[in-house]
Amino acid sequence: MGEVIHRRAIGVHAALLEIDNPPANVLGRVARDEMLAHLSALDADANIRAIVITGKGKAFCSGDDLKEQQAAQAGGIGARSAQLGEFAKVLAKIEAFRAPVIAAINGFSIGGGLELALCCDIRIASTQASFICAAVNVGLIASAWRLPRLIGEGAAKHMLLTGSPFDAAQAEKFGLVTAVHAPEALIDAVSALIERIASRAPLSVEAAKRVASRAHDLDAAEGGRAMNEEVLRLVRTTDHAEALAAFREKREPRFTRR
Repeated sequence: MGEVIHRRAIGVHAALLEIDNPPANVLGRVARDEMLAHLSALDADANIRAIVITGKGKAFCSGDDLKEQQAAQAGGIGARSAQLGEFAKVLAKIEAFRAPVIAAINGFSIGGGLELALCCDIRIASTQASFICAAVNVGLIASAWRLPRLIGEGAAKHMLLTGSPFDAAQAEKFGLVTAVHAPEALIDAVSALIERIASRAPLSVEAAKRVASRAHDLDAAEGGRAMNEEVLRLVRTTDHAEALAAFREKREPRFTRR
C-alpha cells in the first residue's frame, strides 16, 4: 500500500500534511499510523514553527474507516474501544502539538473529520467545504465537547442535534472557520497565514498557544498565573532581546527559537 499522508515543506519553517485516501479521505489504521509518525517527527524538529493539515480531492476528512469500524464491532467492545482509542491518539497529538496547526478544509468534513478540524488551532475553509456532525445519524456521539467550546452552545447544538450539512459561509458565521477562500486560492491563503505565524517569535507563539488552549479551563487568577509564568520565561530569551534590538535598529528581527 502506498503512502496515505503526503508531506511537503511550506517555506523554511512550516510543513503541509495532505490526507490522500480516496474517495472520502478516511483516517483508517494506515492513515492514523502515518499521521502520528509525521506529527511526531515534525514536533521534534525545532525548525518547524507551524503545520497545515488538508485533504486531497473533494474531501478534507470523513473520519474513521467504516469497514474497520465494522470489523472492530464484530470483535466485541474491547476491540471497538481500542479502535476509538487509536483515533483519539491522533486528535490528542494534534492538540498537544508544540507549534500552531492550521486546518485547510478543502471539502467535506464529516464526523471524525470534523473532530480532526476542531483539534487544529485555526480553521480556514474553501467555498466548497461542508461540515456535518454525523454521529447522530449513525447512533453515536462526537464533537459534543470540542464544538460548544469553540462556537458556543446554541450553534453547536444546532449542528450536533440535527446531523445536517452546513456550508462554509454558515461555518464562518458560526465561528467554526475564520476565513473562506475560493478552492484554487485556499492553499496560497493558508501558506501566507502560516508564513506570517512562522515569522513571529516562535517561543512566544508556542507560549500563546499553550495558554490560549487552556483558557476555558482557567479562572482569572489561574489565567494570570499562567500568563505570568510564560512571560517570566520569555523575557530571558535571546529572541526577546533580538526583538528589542531590532526595534531600536529599525529592522526586522531574526528569531532563532532561543
